[in-house]
Amino acid sequence: MPYLKQDFIKEDPWRIFRIMSEFVDGFEELSNIKKAVSIFGSAKHKKSTKKYYKVAEETAYLLAKNSYSVITGAGGGIMEAGNKGAKKAGGDSIGLNILIPIVQHPNKYVTRLIDFKYFFCRKVMFAKYSKAFVVFPGGFGTLDELFEAITLVQTKRVDPFPVILVGREYWKGLVSWIKNTLLPEGTIDKVDLKLFSVVNTPQEVIAAIDKFYKIFHENFVPTARP
Repeated sequence: MPYLKQDFIKEDPWRIFRIMSEFVDGFEELSNIKKAVSIFGSAKHKKSTKKYYKVAEETAYLLAKNSYSVITGAGGGIMEAGNKGAKKAGGDSIGLNILIPIVQHPNKYVTRLIDFKYFFCRKVMFAKYSKAFVVFPGGFGTLDELFEAITLVQTKRVDPFPVILVGREYWKGLVSWIKNTLLPEGTIDKVDLKLFSVVNTPQEVIAAIDKFYKIFHENFVPTARP
């Protein structure tokens, strides 16, 4: 059976070039960002997230007015709200779109768009260029971003940054499980509970970020890296 070119370019070594190109494109496009906040949350307009749409929009608006760029996953729902608020405030409204079989169309409020095929390349961009993660109600994708961020800070693989959950009612079950199951089992330490905070309003988000960096600049000692 003849060796087909199409088979050859699908082999793993060739994927390296696609991965490299995604990193290069992302780094080049975002290299001028000095101060950004990433907003995460469900793309689905469900009852549990609809009420947070306006909160996400106002949060992004306030962030942009405070000179933050706003980064989202470029989709609908909470992501759309984040881009909408940033654009309305005249801020930098960035969307990191993921190309997956369940087609996600970038929302119309994105002013700077980058497409990614690989989730891990996209996640590097969120972590590298964000001064904070603001996490609204969402599903598995949102939880994935949340726990990866907490893990990166916990393991000192990145400099500390605030991870803020919005919606006490939505997150109370998860927070309770963390406190009442993980902590007693010894799978986390008590200090790890400080790796995230929970708020309800856009104003509380801004206050949490400001408070974090006030303490951060007063006490931070850079982590030595090889």
